[in-house]
Amino acid sequence: MPADEPAAVPPTLRQRRRATATREILDTAEAHIAEHGAAALSLRAVARSLGMTVQALYHYFPSRDDLVTALVTKAYDDLADAVRAAVDAETDDPALPRLVAAAEGYRHWAITHRERFQLLYGTPLRYYTAPVEGPTTRAMRRMSAIFERELFDGFTAAQLAAADTPALSAPLRGHLAQLPPSGLGGLPPPATALLMSAWGHMHGLVVLEVFGHTSFLGDHQAEIFRMAMRTLFEDVRGRIPTGK
Repeated sequence: MPADEPAAVPPTLRQRRRATATREILDTAEAHIAEHGAAALSLRAVARSLGMTVQALYHYFPSRDDLVTALVTKAYDDLADAVRAAVDAETDDPALPRLVAAAEGYRHWAITHRERFQLLYGTPLRYYTAPVEGPTTRAMRRMSAIFERELFDGFTAAQLAAADTPALSAPLRGHLAQLPPSGLGGLPPPATALLMSAWGHMHGLVVLEVFGHTSFLGDHQAEIFRMAMRTLFEDVRGRIPTGK
């Protein structure tokens, strides 16, 4: 460590206790959601499960919205971790595109944590509004960045700008060009449109499965999903000029 770099200050006992209590509250709230659904979440129920008063819980989460924001942020982070792990994992198919591996990690987390997935993408909780540019937005962008890298890996900005997409209207192109660089604004508008289209296709298939609308496929849902993701990947990549 450089001599002029200050040593990290270890957390105090009070800070460690607060962090432990916060984790216990979030774990309990997640268990409550898994059993009763996100709509039934309440500070009183969580406090009762922990053997504490609602007033004591307010010291950690002053309102239901604060707790929901923390739960949504953690769910996005856990989902992003699962997607990243799926990309980094060894596979029995060395030719499997990393985008397909990422999509399968997304699907597996969603069907394994159905209630938490529905907290993110199901019916919006009544009276809850996520903070603008808050932790939930940052966590969501972290996950979308993984898909962006796996989908467009190896292409230059000029190639992405020349992607073969249906003609974008001037208002849409202008809107996409004004997106913040910390989000999708770092991509040329045609690439952003391709990414959102691909994301919607993948996410839609996962939603159908989470809500039980593809049960008629029986045990073959994973195989159909992989086939669809391979086709999606090849279609998107085929729309981007190689530069040769």
